[in-house]
Amino acid sequence: MKIEVKEEIFPLNHPFRISRGSRTEACVVVVSVNDGQHTGRGEGVPIARYNQNTASVLAHIESIQHAGELDRDNLERLLPAGAARNALDCALWDLEAKRSGKRVWELASIPIVDEIKTSFTISLDTSERMADAAVTAAELPILKVKLGGDDADLKRVEAVHAAAPRARLLIDANESWSLPHYRKIVPALNELTVELIEQPFPADADEVLETLDHPIPICADESCHTTADLPRLKNRYEVINVKLDKTGGFTEALQLCQRARENGFKMLIGCMVCTSLSIAPARLLASNADWVDLDGPLLLARDRDHPVPYEDGTIGIPPRQLWG
Repeated sequence: MKIEVKEEIFPLNHPFRISRGSRTEACVVVVSVNDGQHTGRGEGVPIARYNQNTASVLAHIESIQHAGELDRDNLERLLPAGAARNALDCALWDLEAKRSGKRVWELASIPIVDEIKTSFTISLDTSERMADAAVTAAELPILKVKLGGDDADLKRVEAVHAAAPRARLLIDANESWSLPHYRKIVPALNELTVELIEQPFPADADEVLETLDHPIPICADESCHTTADLPRLKNRYEVINVKLDKTGGFTEALQLCQRARENGFKMLIGCMVCTSLSIAPARLLASNADWVDLDGPLLLARDRDHPVPYEDGTIGIPPRQLWG
């Protein structure tokens, strides 16, 4: 098995801001695995929040290039959950699909639907600029509003709601809220019919959620990476955000989705700022999700060839030429 790995950079349409900072480009790592006849590809996005960067992801993958027999079963023992394992795991799934002539959802025995609705992210800014962004996205079915934990949060949501009154609204605080902020803002968000609040508190301080009312379901993002996290999330969250760059690939994501359902959690399938090569495997998981947030390629100035099809907030099925 020959493994090749490289960094690729894709410029964004506009600066993308959350509570922890902003970016103007998507930096991704692409892995190709070749068995002499077929080549499979996968993409991972290094996450600074978890002390990952391009160099560390490349080093992780290069460290196992001579590990001998490599398959999805032993990959979990060789690499920790994260962007490196995700890119390699997805490349191995793609390789198997090409070898077998089947699509990955057939190999994984999971349902697939022709179309799903995704949210579109309104990045953190002043309420006026977020309203302007919402006007251009007003016909999309679902908007996810990034918040920053300051006094302007409610004005931001009100402005987006006024600019796009027909859109369903999700909120993402990216760990930025305090306890007083939660208590102050959540009743007003409930009045605005917000459907979901994602990661209001820091992951290492989310036990406070056990003591609070949840008129709006709370979703774990930074607090949920793999199946091992599920026990501590009970009584804190109603929903988990499954991202392949956190689970370390499609293989663990399948397990996480199954175990989450068994434990009574609802699911949001999410992504990083990425290309269609990252979205393709996540799109397969989204067929059985309660919410979908797979808008990464819509934030790019350009995407890959043979991209995942998007139209009016709806995602189609990834083409064979792209992945899986």
